[in-house]
Amino acid sequence: MNWKTVLTVYVKTIVESLYQAGVRDAVISPGSRSTPLAYLFAEHPDIQTHVVIDERSAAFFAMGMAKKSSHPVVLLCTSGSAAANYYPAIVEAKYARVPLIALTADRPHELREVGAPQAIDQTHLYGKHVKWFVDLPQPSNQSNTISYLRQTCYKAFDLSQQFPKGPVHLNVPLPEPLIPELPVEFSKDQSRNSSGIGRTFPTSSMVRELSSLLNSNQNGLIIVGEIADEKAADWIVDLSETYQLPILADPLSQLRSNGDSPIQTLIDAYDTFLRFKEVQNEVRPDFVIRFGSMPVSKFLCQFMEELESIRFIVIDEGGHRDPIHKATDTWAVNESLLIKEVLQDRPTPQKPGKWAKKWLHYNQQTRMLIEEKSPLLKWNEGKAVHTILNYLPDQSLLYVGNSMPIRDVDTFLSKQPKRVHVLANRGTNGIDGVVSSALGASAKNTSNYLLIGDLSFYHDLNGLLISQMEGIDITIFVLNNNGGGIFSFLPQSNEPYHFEKLFGTPANLTFEHAVQMYKGFYTKVINEAELEEALKSLYTKQGLKVVEIMTNREENVVIHRELWNFVSREMMGNE
Repeated sequence: MNWKTVLTVYVKTIVESLYQAGVRDAVISPGSRSTPLAYLFAEHPDIQTHVVIDERSAAFFAMGMAKKSSHPVVLLCTSGSAAANYYPAIVEAKYARVPLIALTADRPHELREVGAPQAIDQTHLYGKHVKWFVDLPQPSNQSNTISYLRQTCYKAFDLSQQFPKGPVHLNVPLPEPLIPELPVEFSKDQSRNSSGIGRTFPTSSMVRELSSLLNSNQNGLIIVGEIADEKAADWIVDLSETYQLPILADPLSQLRSNGDSPIQTLIDAYDTFLRFKEVQNEVRPDFVIRFGSMPVSKFLCQFMEELESIRFIVIDEGGHRDPIHKATDTWAVNESLLIKEVLQDRPTPQKPGKWAKKWLHYNQQTRMLIEEKSPLLKWNEGKAVHTILNYLPDQSLLYVGNSMPIRDVDTFLSKQPKRVHVLANRGTNGIDGVVSSALGASAKNTSNYLLIGDLSFYHDLNGLLISQMEGIDITIFVLNNNGGGIFSFLPQSNEPYHFEKLFGTPANLTFEHAVQMYKGFYTKVINEAELEEALKSLYTKQGLKVVEIMTNREENVVIHRELWNFVSREMMGNE
């Protein structure tokens, strides 16, 4: 067997095995060393390839796609520093529990650490940020090598899917010449041995303890963050309404924007009213059941931190996430299966008691006061976000940037009669890669929106090219306050020395020419009327659309605090 055939069989086995395992998308950045793999991914009739030139952007694009689908996506790049550019997205994928399979082409073993060009040490390149690493053997026609490749690819796919989901890394040494035989016939037999991956079932003691707690007539609270199991939301609502326990629903829980009938026990304004000590003292629970990730709200987290001597159960299929160290129990179990068991002998739904009514009262009053005061405030980011949220059509995807955008969404996103899927990069809460992530999530969706700050947008301008190359329709709202707006809310702002230079970091940028470079539609707005007019005009546009919303950092802080003070004053005066 000649070298070209040996190389083709080797690479074909990798691509074919990943397809048989379940891979349907591969994000490829061009490069020489990865040539045979790139060719065969492109050759496979049932794997969709997405070419993204910048590896850093490519990795976040794949991460966004996998996050939206909850399904592993392949990343492929050449050797050397190209693979290092995957690092930020790999880290986000680990902590956000997103399944990725990174394939990094490499020099053959004899060309490592001897001064060969475009060669770095790629073994364990991502350290503990991947669930599994394998340095594959060099191409060979030996049957045991082919069998090993197949089983390794199956295992890589399975491990990326097992809870907690996350990235895996296969390093592929490829000697020259690099051109495989083309065209390639892939096997008609696309079956594989079952991996036996299943959900994590609850133990009988978990079911018994949770049932006992729910029937104890104590004042309980349900807190819901981002959850991997899409079916869990309905079960959690069922549990809440059966036992009349308030649900504090994070914007990433999808409970505020699931488009279903109203949830009687839903609390969506807690980030505002839990700022007030008088309210906190009124609503302290006897026990807490927390599902999924930690919520976005700082004030909810502080409220939880101050709870003492109560039962605090964290139910999280992927394992332990409790940065406030309050959990008395941590159950790595599938949320839906546990609740299904608890509700198997369904008790008669309870009527709302004083406890639930108290939470609902504060929530309804807060939401009413926000709606009353917001139109009277000067132009600010909160007003812009409120307007955008009201505009979003049914069946939309909204990707939200970190820092202030996700916090304003937390404040202004109330229970919606429409379905809006809200996503954000909350694994590491970084501001990099957000444009590319949003485009990845939007790749197979039709109504797509990104809400992002100016510095985060600047960080990932390269990602805009993906919209053009992949034909993705997306509207991007850039909140431009000329710098790091969130620092104006933090203690650093109280120290005037060097604040603007080190934290405010005004870049004095507008993005019109950058958007035009990527053949997008651009509009700039400076007030509410212009924003509303821009929103109307978007209906007739296709492709990349960027609405740059100009705001003032200093005024934004004052107006946010004015809103919170108004709510506090009115609520405490009405008690």
